[in-house]
Amino acid sequence: MSFGLTNAPAVFMDLMNRVCRPYLDQFVIIFIDDILIYSKTEQEHEDHLRKVLELLREEQLYAKFSKCEFWLKEVHFLGHVINKDGIHVDPAKIEVIKNWTTPSTPTEIRSFLGLAGYYRIFIANFSKIALPLTTLTQKSRAFIWGQKQEDAFQLLKQKLCNSPILSLPEGSDDFILYCDASNLGLGCVLMQRDKVIAYASRQLKVHKKNYTTHDLELGVVVFALMIWRHYLYGTKCVIYTDCHTPSRRGWIEVPVGRKVLGARYRE
Repeated sequence: MSFGLTNAPAVFMDLMNRVCRPYLDQFVIIFIDDILIYSKTEQEHEDHLRKVLELLREEQLYAKFSKCEFWLKEVHFLGHVINKDGIHVDPAKIEVIKNWTTPSTPTEIRSFLGLAGYYRIFIANFSKIALPLTTLTQKSRAFIWGQKQEDAFQLLKQKLCNSPILSLPEGSDDFILYCDASNLGLGCVLMQRDKVIAYASRQLKVHKKNYTTHDLELGVVVFALMIWRHYLYGTKCVIYTDCHTPSRRGWIEVPVGRKVLGARYRE
């Protein structure tokens, strides 16, 4: 296929997925023309590296040596820095956010929220904090930059520049979801063995603001299970919510795909 065609990246991505299928999500991650090989020990990594290189040779695919890096202790991948401690925000992106000037148009707000939103898994209650900014992007709202918008803008910059280190999940056991809902939005945290894996949040749509407390609390559970489905599919996890309803205490079953997850309410 000639390069430059709009469907070339999708076709090449499909090719690489089919070629590396035996090792995908075991010790290989593919993103278009990037091949990431990860291992827990040096002995494992040597074996994994040999298998991938032999596979490329069999399929007559070639990697340019000058663009390859081997035996790295830290990897910059898709705007993140990954090492033995966990996942960090790319320092280069932090500098861009730190030097971002105050937006003066809805387009500039969308640009800032687009970059900040890419790292929303590092920020608890991201949607709630960004609410004063997102309201200014609506066509029905006049663009008036007030103190609430300035506070939200500075708070997001501060949290992004001091973002926590997220842990990488180990296996598929011991996942815990902490969920909370309010009229301002939905928020949840995914943890494993007392380590934070990711944060997630979203604002409420207009019609959902009329939901009862029970429906909102169940809605945030469904929201969490949907976005973290790749972690929770086919496993059992414990879900904590602050919804206090005597008739709903105990275990409930929440379907995810064709499996069922166990969840329980706790005061």
